[in-house]
Amino acid sequence: MGIFDEMSKQGHEQLVFAYDRTTNLRTIVAIHNTTLGPALGGTRMMPYPSEQDALEDVMRLSRGMTYKAAASGVNYGGGKAVIWGDPSRDKSEAMWRAYGQFIQALGGRFITGTDMGTYPEDFVIAAEESDYMVGLPEEYGGSGDTSILTAVGVFEGIRACLQFVYGDDSVTGRTIAIQGVGKVGAKLARDLAHKGAKVIVADVDQARAQALASEISAQVVSPDDIYSVPCDVFSPCSVGGVLNDRTIPLLQARIVAGSANNQLAEERHGELLHDRGILYAPDYIINAGGMIQVAEEWGGYVKEEAERQTRLIYKRLLELFAISEREGISPNQAAAVMVERRLQTIHTIHRTTIPKA
Repeated sequence: MGIFDEMSKQGHEQLVFAYDRTTNLRTIVAIHNTTLGPALGGTRMMPYPSEQDALEDVMRLSRGMTYKAAASGVNYGGGKAVIWGDPSRDKSEAMWRAYGQFIQALGGRFITGTDMGTYPEDFVIAAEESDYMVGLPEEYGGSGDTSILTAVGVFEGIRACLQFVYGDDSVTGRTIAIQGVGKVGAKLARDLAHKGAKVIVADVDQARAQALASEISAQVVSPDDIYSVPCDVFSPCSVGGVLNDRTIPLLQARIVAGSANNQLAEERHGELLHDRGILYAPDYIINAGGMIQVAEEWGGYVKEEAERQTRLIYKRLLELFAISEREGISPNQAAAVMVERRLQTIHTIHRTTIPKA
C-alpha cells in the first residue's frame, strides 16, 4: 500500500520527515487529527530495524494519541514523533538542538515531550530551539516526570477493572503480572506492592527486573513466560502489539490493564479478549495520565488538578464497561464509538461556527 493510501486508511493529516546531516538525526512526525486542537504526543527514540518499522510505529502511535486525547476530554489532537537511533549512544546536544529546530518549524501544529527512550533532560536541550516542548523538569518551568501520573492512572484503572470483575477494587492480595518495568512499569509495581498486591515482573533487561524484584519482594519470570502466569491482572507496560493471535490464548488473567501504547496487534484482538471473557481496559484511556499532565502544563500547570483529572480514569473506565455490558460489545468497541462521536461532534461545530474576526 502506498503512503497516501495508508494515511487515508488510518485518517492521518500529515507526515513530516526530517534529516540532519551533521548529527545524523532521522525523525518522523505523524500528525493524525487536529479537530480538537494542536497535536500533542511524545517523542520516542528506538533503534528500529528499518525505516518502514519506524514509519509504521509512529503512525500507529499518533492515531492512539488522537483517541487518548478525545477520550480524556482534553482539547488537543493526536500526534507522535519517532527518532530512529539508539538512545544509549546516538544522543548529543547537537542532535537535540537540531530536533528542536525541526519541531519549531512546524509552527505549533505539534507539541511534544518524553516517551520511550527519551527523558526530560533531552527536552531541556531541545527547548533551547523550540517553544513547543512539554514535560520539562520542574526546575526548568515544566511539570516534571510524566511517568508518575501515567502510573497513577494505570493504578486507578486496575482498581476500576477489579471493581467491575470482582465487586471489590482493592489490590490487596491480588496477583498482578507486569510486562516491562521501565519508567512506568517500575513505578506501578512499587505502588501495587506497597498496597499489598502480589507482583510478578518480566523485562527484557533481566538485571533491571531482578533489581526491582529484590526491592519490592516480587517474583521474576522470563519475558516469554509472563503471558501464561496465573494472575488476576496482566499489565502490559512495554512495547505495543503484545496482544495477538499467539499471546492471547496463553493468558490466564481475568483482566488486561497496562500502560503500553497500542497493546492490540490488530483491533480484532480486542474482540478475541472479549470472547475469552477477559476484561480489557483500552490502553488510550487507562494510560492517559501523562497526556493529561502535559495538556495541563501547556495551559498553566496546577499539579493537584492534573492528578484529579488522572484519577477520573477510574470513573471513565467503569462507565465504559457499563456501556460495553449494556450494548453487548467489547470495551474496545465501546471506547472507539465514544471517541468517534466526540470528534464528529466537535468537527461539526467547527464547520458551522462563524469564524473569529
